[in-house]
Amino acid sequence: MTLSGLKKWIAFGSGVGIQIAGPRGAESLRIAAARVRPNGARLAGSMTVEDFPHQPAGAWGTEYAAFLRRLGLRHAVATVMLPRAAVIVRPVAMPGISNKDLDSAVRFQMDGLHPYNDDDVYSAWTRLPGTSTVLVAVARKDAVERYAAPFEEAGIRVGGFTCSAAALYSALRLFGAKPAPELLAVDDSAGELEYYGESPSRPVFSASFDSGNERAAALAASELRIHSAAEPLPLPALLGAGPALPAAAALPFAAALSSACPRLCLPLNLLPAERRQAGSRLRWVPSMAFGTIVLLLAGTLAAFPAYENRKYLKSLEAQIAAAAPLADRAGAIDKQVDVLQRRIQLLDDLRRHPRADMDVLAELTRILPPPTWLNLMQISPKQVVVGGETPEAAPLVPLLDASRLFEGSEFQVAPQRIPGGEHFSIKTNREGVK
Repeated sequence: MTLSGLKKWIAFGSGVGIQIAGPRGAESLRIAAARVRPNGARLAGSMTVEDFPHQPAGAWGTEYAAFLRRLGLRHAVATVMLPRAAVIVRPVAMPGISNKDLDSAVRFQMDGLHPYNDDDVYSAWTRLPGTSTVLVAVARKDAVERYAAPFEEAGIRVGGFTCSAAALYSALRLFGAKPAPELLAVDDSAGELEYYGESPSRPVFSASFDSGNERAAALAASELRIHSAAEPLPLPALLGAGPALPAAAALPFAAALSSACPRLCLPLNLLPAERRQAGSRLRWVPSMAFGTIVLLLAGTLAAFPAYENRKYLKSLEAQIAAAAPLADRAGAIDKQVDVLQRRIQLLDDLRRHPRADMDVLAELTRILPPPTWLNLMQISPKQVVVGGETPEAAPLVPLLDASRLFEGSEFQVAPQRIPGGEHFSIKTNREGVK
């Protein structure tokens, strides 16, 4: 069975999607519930809460709870689709970046993906499967908090805030199908034109235009680099839900699919982790059933060679026990040898240093030209610092580097002119290889 076929058979669940639509301050909640089965997804029900910011949260929260009870989805956790204007969506090409380094690479480019301060935004990103493109979403913290608070006050369980691009991209691939290489769809149900598209040059495209913009389709097609004469599909037709899906419920339906099968969809979530609600345990029943079957099969296969494994293990343990005293003795000898080697090295260093220091003094006396004289000399195991006066300080550095005992000579400070010559301070490394 192919991966796409397997994905179809594990597409199972129920979820709720909520789209925040309309002008700011008078937004409506478009709510859709979806049931997902391997043979397809269908709209279980829909409702709308008009002008929800100016209505008591308890009132429309009660209406929402009654809606879920009628559908038998009381434990469903909703996925909320933020308004298109509240989210900045950027597809970023990152070829050659491994999943391990993806977070660091995205954070490095984050300043160029939005105009806000990093402390003022929530961000989320995910790699588009099978591509080098990373889908990045950014929303202002105050917008996310403003939308999250009413849902909490209304008692609505919300698992995540997402964007239309991520929801639609996931919905088209929920059952393992591969969409057409070039596609363009439009949704005009929220008082504006929102276009979604895919093409070989733009894996994901999402943009909104004024409802009266006659050139919107051509602009969207040019961004996708596809034939501009192609008529954009209505969003319900793109989702393959047929005429039973109203245009106003298309985007919340896509969000509901992400709620029903979160592990099969892009994990692009702008809601802070501490505000996310967990889903119903019923969604894990199929996974638990498959896991139990796998464990039973594994136990059955392991039962046949169990006796031989135990016998072989006992033989290994007996051999290990017989070799343990020899191994311990060898370890003790290695420790004694290491201690003796360190002592020998210490004695050699003590014996060698005084003679080497005298060699340094003799070498400095030999190579420093008169009438140079020193009033500072510091000798350490690795470096020598000399200071004094000389008619001309610059030639002293190459003289020291030419010696077999010194290398990497340099002035600690620039030579200072004094009556009769220059005052200098030079640092050089010992035991250089010439």
